Amino acid sequence: MKYVALVYYEESVINAMTQQQWHDLNQECVRCVEKLTAQGHYLGGQALQPTASATSIRVREGETIILDGPFAETKEQLAGFYLLEARDLNEALQLASHIPPARLGSVEVRPVRELPPKDPEAE
Repeated sequence: MKYVALVYYEESVINAMTQQQWHDLNQECVRCVEKLTAQGHYLGGQALQPTASATSIRVREGETIILDGPFAETKEQLAGFYLLEARDLNEALQLASHIPPARLGSVEVRPVRELPPKDPEAE
């Protein structure tokens, strides 16, 4: 079963790191991906740029509204994600507990919802 592990942390904590601390954290993440890949659990993922680079889009009553910044104000910001293959939620949680930024913030684990096949009559 597929699970997404959403990585959250406070950008202010990251911004307070030295360049060496930031480098070391990123290298830990690279090693984590290598280990998950070797075990057959890593399906994909990406780190995200800081929230200052975010743009949010809302469509209301046919009107598209574009806003600078993230969708919601939160204490922790979405920093990236890992797409994992796991037997069940317990295994997914165990795998996600080894994602290095979990020490700095949190990792939300959610099952992936597959979309139904395309309706052959829909055009």
